[in-house]
This record gives sequence, structure tokens and C-alpha cells, in this order.
Amino acid sequence: GGRQLLAFLGERGLLPGTTFVTLDDNSVFIYDCSAAEKKSQEHKGEDGQPVDQGSDTVLASTFSKSGSYFVLTDDSKRLILFRTNPWQCLSVRTVVRRCTALTFTASEERILVADKSGDVYSFSVLEPHGGGRLELGHLSMLLDVAVSPDDRFVLTADRDEKIRVSWAAAPHSIESFCLGHTEFVSRIFVVPNHPELLLSSSGDRTLRLWDYRSGRELHCCPLTSLQEPAEPWSDKRFAVSRITYWSQEDCVALSCDGLPVVYIFQLDAAQRQLVPRQLLTFQHRVWDAAFEEGHGLWVLQDCREDPLVLYRPVGGQWQSVPESAELKRVSAHVRMNWAMLEGCAGVDSGFSSLYKAACDNMTTYLKKKEERLQQQLEKKRRRAPPPGPSGPTKRMKPGELARGCSS
Repeated sequence: GGRQLLAFLGERGLLPGTTFVTLDDNSVFIYDCSAAEKKSQEHKGEDGQPVDQGSDTVLASTFSKSGSYFVLTDDSKRLILFRTNPWQCLSVRTVVRRCTALTFTASEERILVADKSGDVYSFSVLEPHGGGRLELGHLSMLLDVAVSPDDRFVLTADRDEKIRVSWAAAPHSIESFCLGHTEFVSRIFVVPNHPELLLSSSGDRTLRLWDYRSGRELHCCPLTSLQEPAEPWSDKRFAVSRITYWSQEDCVALSCDGLPVVYIFQLDAAQRQLVPRQLLTFQHRVWDAAFEEGHGLWVLQDCREDPLVLYRPVGGQWQSVPESAELKRVSAHVRMNWAMLEGCAGVDSGFSSLYKAACDNMTTYLKKKEERLQQQLEKKRRRAPPPGPSGPTKRMKPGELARGCSS
């Protein structure tokens, strides 16, 4: 449960402050981002003006495939790399812009960093102090980045509904686009034991399955179809904030932007479809969820007394395991460090600002047109002379009356 706890506490701005904590089998490792070194020279933006130094809040983090490395980035534009056995900070590097997502390559030789401007940079793991190299770019903000298990492809998801599949060796060469979402793509996930398949989620409240090399959509599951209409949040806009996968049972779990639910699906790889299995509901909003092989599904919720819930499949249904010794041990550590999480209550994940603005141009146009016509009619009424006894009087030229009366 230790590595999962780190992801819970550190990933994607979950922390309101500066510290993240990790838990291994025997000890707690705490790292204060505010104590990390910063560039001595003044930070300047593209216009040459000083920019905000940030509050040292963690924006994104991830483990390497083997768990040997961990990397995070914060809003002070630092990329901090750790070795996990034993825990040691290897380097603190600077990124060009604030980042939105991170991933290691499968070989664990490079870190791919996606940022708000739509660019992906790579940083060496083997040379922990080396600078970043620009790999590819979008015209829109990137929200997630992933790699195929063989490191041949880099997959990027952006705010403009696109998933791009690029060749890692030549990122300017695009293999395909996965198109179909109608809102920003919040998360993408390459299925590790079915490496030809991709899962994606979006602000359009769907979970989709793709053959990503061809760009073909295999299955689309609307999450709203699994909800109870009576739930107070059933008509709320939301996006998936985490896709986690359990290879042992081909299970997919989704946590959704602070909602008090976790969706569980079964991946039927042979039939190329997703089968809804269960909707787990909670009394408190869910901050994160993650499978741990051999243990089950960990769920972190906004409740100091009961911060973690551990689920395992029993008779085909996922059920909580309240008496687990490991659950009690890990929960105790979370409660001791709860001060770091208290500021998260009510904090928006950031997805709400990414939705398209609703704009009915035709209605606005017709309304303004009607206003212009009314104004023109009013002007004509004001200009028209008042009518005479038998109707409007014809205006006569000077002298015309005199000529008409002469003999």
C-alpha cells in the first residue's frame, strides 16, 4: 500500500500545501517541496516580465514501471526525481512551463513531461541533471501523456477532444488520432496486458476503448447511464480524474472529480468491450482510487476518521475489508498527516474551467436584429409630421399658392 499512498497524497494538485509523504513497509518518508532548491536568477515569462514563483504545490507525480523511481512537478516549475530504494532525491530540475502530466518511458530511461502550452519535453533519468528536450507539441493544453509498453508510441490527450498517437523515435510522425470525445480528454491509459488497447475518459462523461494504432473506437460507455437519477450529483458535469487497472482480473476503476463514487468495469479484451460491474458509493467525496496487485482497491475519501477504504472481490462483488491489518496501519499514517489534506475540502480539481463555453449565437443574433428593427421603426415614427384634418398635408414650394390664385 505504500506506493499507492504516495500517489494519493501527491498527484495532480491533491496537496494544498508543500509536503508529500510516502509510506513503505517499515517507515514514513516525508519531503517538503518548499525546501527544494530554486533557480537563483529571477523567473521571467515570455514577455520578459517576472512571473509568479508558485506555492510549491504538487501538480503531477508518477512512479516508473518497476517502482524504482518517482518524479513530481510543482507550481514552482520544478521537476524533482527520486530513487525509491532507499528513498533519495536525485535531482531538482526546472521545466519551461507548469506541467499537467508526467510519465516514465517503459525502459525507465526518460521522463515525459506535458505542459499547459501543449508541449511534451523529455528528461533523462540516467543523467539526472540533464536539461529537457522538446519532443512534440499540440495547439491546445495537454491534460495527459502515456507511452506504449514497447516504448514505440507516445500518446497525448488535449483540451480540444483529441488523442494523438505519435512515433517515439520521430514524434513529428503521427500514427493516428483517436477522435470521438466531445469534451476535453481528461485521462488516457494504455492497458499493460493488452498493449494494443487504450482507455480514455473525458468531460463528456464517457469511458472509451480504442485500438489506438488505427484510431478506431471499439466501445463507448456513458457513465451517466450507470447512475441513479435520484442522486444529488446525477446531473452534475464531471470528468474522470483517475483510471486505475487490475491486470489480475482485467478490472478498471474510475474516480471522478471529487464525486462520492467509484465506477468498476470489466475489460472483455476478446470482445473488445467494457462491461459495467459495480458502482461503489460513499458518504464522503472520493479523492483518489488505485488498485494494488495482491491487495485490492484502495479508496481515499474526505474523512479524517475513516480516510482509506480497502475493497476486495467477494463472490463476484467488491466489498470493503474493514478489519485488514494493513488498512489500519496505513490509515493511521494518513490520519497523522491529515493536516496536509484538510485544505483539499471543497477545492476544485481544475476540470471545471476546461469545459466549452455554451454560446447560442443564432439566438443572440436574432434578438439583436429584432432590437435594431424596433429602433429603426421608432426613428421613422419620430421623423413623420403629424397628420392634417384629412390626412397628411402635402408640402408646397414657395410661391406655388400665389400662382394658383392668379387670373
